Amino acid sequence: MDVQDLEYFKMICQEKSITKAAHSLYITPQGLSKTVKNLEFELGTALLNRTASGVTLTEAGQYLADHLQEFLDVSYSLKSGIREISKRQRHEIDLLSAYGILRLVTPECLWAFRQKHPEITLNYREYPDKQVERLFAAQEGNVAFTIGPADFGSLRAAKLESFSIKLLVNREHPLSRRSSVTIGDLQGEPLFLESSEFWIHHFIVDKCRAAGFEPNIVFETSGFSLCHKMVKQNKGISVTVDFIFDDMQDESLALIPFSDGTYRWSTYMLTRKDSSPNPDIELFCSHVLDWMKAIKEHRISR
Repeated sequence: MDVQDLEYFKMICQEKSITKAAHSLYITPQGLSKTVKNLEFELGTALLNRTASGVTLTEAGQYLADHLQEFLDVSYSLKSGIREISKRQRHEIDLLSAYGILRLVTPECLWAFRQKHPEITLNYREYPDKQVERLFAAQEGNVAFTIGPADFGSLRAAKLESFSIKLLVNREHPLSRRSSVTIGDLQGEPLFLESSEFWIHHFIVDKCRAAGFEPNIVFETSGFSLCHKMVKQNKGISVTVDFIFDDMQDESLALIPFSDGTYRWSTYMLTRKDSSPNPDIELFCSHVLDWMKAIKEHRISR
């Protein structure tokens, strides 16, 4: 059985819907249905009961779901060991980065490392936060930049920097005249927000629900930029963090802090504890931490 097909089946089990699972996996529902049918053909039995409201597991599907993770864990462990050996021998760093973090770390950080260590190949790929977590858990990459706070379990997590999450509004919006806001001020407001593949989406939605209301999310996107654009047009409100707001440099927008709790957007660099020692990764991690320290010191001194 193909491991990716089993990962897709696992997502269907979690979402209880082919359409929702396909959305989370960034593939079409038709493509995901075909994957399931191929898996069912290979196993010689139906795995899903398809209904108008979603899907349920057949007896065989439930058996597969119950034993799926142990199979995947063994597969991931084997793949990880082989990949780590190969990458260490080839002096290769495979970096997975959540969208937005390279804006913080800066591309110059990666360029400087390549110039300093031309013997090491540095590749990087960018994905939404949750996808980075899934890929890294599936033993993809050997370094990851992601968003928290979160429980990283058996991973080494080095905090890069942390920022306050703030409300983003147009200066013509009534909330722009406030010195601070609470999560309750979002109630009923048209909200532009990153999709459920991003940590900040779940953070804001959970905060709103804890305050007793559902946020009025009018559009979900895969990055901060479109949120800023729509707020600039005064179509609604959004949330962002200081360094992204500063990069945008738009005088028509205002940042308002939250006063009713801790709202933090923290960035982390992840490596694996159980990996064989890799001097190249140690060099890269030290380089990034030194670079971030210099950026922070420069920001404070301005």
